[in-house]
Amino acid sequence: MLETLKKGMLAGLGAAVLTRDKILESTRKLVEEGKLSSEDAEKLTEELIKSGEKEWEDAGAKFQSSFKKFSENLEVIRRKEFSELLARVETLEQRLGELEKVRSMQ
Repeated sequence: MLETLKKGMLAGLGAAVLTRDKILESTRKLVEEGKLSSEDAEKLTEELIKSGEKEWEDAGAKFQSSFKKFSENLEVIRRKEFSELLARVETLEQRLGELEKVRSMQ
């Protein structure tokens, strides 16, 4: 029965990540209605919280992986690379300026 309730709650809630308060509220109602013992409610609460945390971690990992693949395909320069290129350009401009001074003196 505990497994059936767990599956039913997850399915009914669209397998969304639940907050602890919502889970506690839902299990308290089941206990009040006599559909679940307080011991089973505690077990169910912990299982749903663990399941929600796992789902959240999995979703985060999938998002990171997808975002990484997406960003690797973009031709975007990172701030560090931009700073390095800017420093190189400034150095080259400075050197060019010095060469132009030397040429104009000749």
